[in-house]
Amino acid sequence: MSWNDKNILITGADGFVGSYLAEELLKNGSDVYGLIQRGTGDLYSKNLTDHGLEKDLKIIEGDLTDITSLANALDESEPDYVFHLAAQSFVPASFKNPLATQMINGIGTANLLDAIRIKEYNPKIIFAGSSEEYGMIITSKEQYDHLKAQYKNIFPKPEEIPELPIKETNPLRPMSPYATSKVYGDFLMRNYFNSFGLNTIVSRAFNHEGAGRGLMFVTSVITDQVAKLKSGQINRIKIGNLNSFKDWSHVKDIIMGYMKLALNGKSGDVYNQGSMRTNSVLSYILLSLEQAGYNINMIETFKGEKKVSNPTEIDTNPIFGVKFDKTLVDRKMLEEDLEYSIKDKGINVLTDHGKIAVEFNPERFRPAEVPIMLADTRKIQKIGAKTDYSIKDIINDQLNYLNK
Repeated sequence: MSWNDKNILITGADGFVGSYLAEELLKNGSDVYGLIQRGTGDLYSKNLTDHGLEKDLKIIEGDLTDITSLANALDESEPDYVFHLAAQSFVPASFKNPLATQMINGIGTANLLDAIRIKEYNPKIIFAGSSEEYGMIITSKEQYDHLKAQYKNIFPKPEEIPELPIKETNPLRPMSPYATSKVYGDFLMRNYFNSFGLNTIVSRAFNHEGAGRGLMFVTSVITDQVAKLKSGQINRIKIGNLNSFKDWSHVKDIIMGYMKLALNGKSGDVYNQGSMRTNSVLSYILLSLEQAGYNINMIETFKGEKKVSNPTEIDTNPIFGVKFDKTLVDRKMLEEDLEYSIKDKGINVLTDHGKIAVEFNPERFRPAEVPIMLADTRKIQKIGAKTDYSIKDIINDQLNYLNK
């Protein structure tokens, strides 16, 4: 099936992901309408201009919390497909203002679905859910006992340990107001399929990064500092929790996944999107330094403890039943042989260009941190989605963007 001459409505088209998706759909001959937040000032944000969308993207101003504006957007676009990407997507901000997050992500999604129902349009609707919906993932018996002591009650209880890789059928234990808002949207999508026959599909995408990612997100926090370190603007890196593991994909792999879901996905169903690998924040820092030209020999804490030689050496042995590229420090941390805490204050990275300090910033620790994310993506692979980009590709794109 061709995308040529299809009408597409993207909510949040001026966002990081929406701008990539709009560019790709326009290249494929679609008529693309982008719903952007009303009253934001300049219609063409940096994301849109970076992707050269000023000429061909048809912009509609609206507000997810105003159902009338959504009805108007539907009348203007008459969509064959709706990609619902608009959201308050910054997890720390959801702790600071949880109600606003619920209004935009929860009520906003309900408004969009009900506008489609009332206006009797019949587009295929792809919802940008989130891996954050899974929340607390149980990775070992020891971790489970620790979590029970900390939180008193874990619901739902794990049926098997470890709960990795994360399948679409994994329990949902959201750990932030943002994640909770996405669970609400996720269930709304499936309810409107079951109750009203809307053609909805839920994507639960794991972390996706690339050129243009906002500077408040951890990968950009890292690559921005590495670029500044390289140019001599700073003399150390500051970061939060090094022990957090993410399933990082390139944003281009994710948008291609969205398009596969639109064409081949089953309405009323849920699909994970991710790379089916997991890497630590520490590895993202070390690999970013390597891509910036530093050869890394060893890492150790500021106190000279927890020494690891050749920390970026690649290990391909299976873990959690999945074979993927990870660093030596990733393997040690996943096997619970290595962990860094606030008490360590930081680590020194010993390179061919001298010692680089990575200082821990307690303010960047989330109130409730999700420790390990590893997607099981076999379901979406069956409808044609694949991973084309490595973690080093992601880092290079981010560094090149920052060095423009």
